[in-house]
Amino acid sequence: MKILALDSSGLVASVAVVTEEKTIAEYSVNYKKTHSQTLLPMLDVIAGMIDLDLTTIDAIAVAAGPGSFTGLRIGSATAKGLGLALDKPLVAVPTLEGLAYNACGRPGLICPIMDARRGQVFQALYRFRENEIETVTEQTTIDMLELIESLNRRGEQVFFLGDGVSAHREKIEQNMTAPYTLAPPNMNSQRAASVGTLALKYYAAGKTQTAAEHTPVYLRLSQAERERAEREKAFREKEKQEEREKAARAGARE
Repeated sequence: MKILALDSSGLVASVAVVTEEKTIAEYSVNYKKTHSQTLLPMLDVIAGMIDLDLTTIDAIAVAAGPGSFTGLRIGSATAKGLGLALDKPLVAVPTLEGLAYNACGRPGLICPIMDARRGQVFQALYRFRENEIETVTEQTTIDMLELIESLNRRGEQVFFLGDGVSAHREKIEQNMTAPYTLAPPNMNSQRAASVGTLALKYYAAGKTQTAAEHTPVYLRLSQAERERAEREKAFREKEKQEEREKAARAGARE
């Protein structure tokens, strides 16, 4: 079994080829270029270095969200294009589960967090039992202070990782009363190898989809969609206010 894995859900662009026995190759970049400039060139480099014939892969794994709207769309479009061209199934791995798998085998609660702006994070909770990952809470968007309060109530050891750590480090350090550890830099970012390794388990369980079926998981509206909704709400409220004022004037004339 050979899996090609892609992750462009966050700040890092990452490509890997994995089997049940090993990670054959992995290429990750956390720099200024956009993922649209890096993802396919990275795949080309890997394919050339390991003499990879893409027709020999069994499936294409992709970090399916949540995460950056642009990054998710690029990863999804790349995976779908490859799936259609190669006639291969896709394996959609939840972004936060893939991130948590960086800490495979670690005791306590694994809490991947990705900065979602406005004081919020994309978050889920996992734990490992004999190196098998278990979902404690599903992926969601939550205020960081609210997350900290819920973790303090649990009182368990927590391992934080993800770009949300640097964005909310001060809140964590000032408000966490439960024992916790912050991931070192080598474990703190998305890795396609983790996505691919999880995809092997998903594939074995029959959790695949066609390229046409795949859609990213955003969890919330994009900033542009939120701003449009706010404008539409303000416009409707203005219309209602004008109608009330018009009715009031008509009543006064009577």
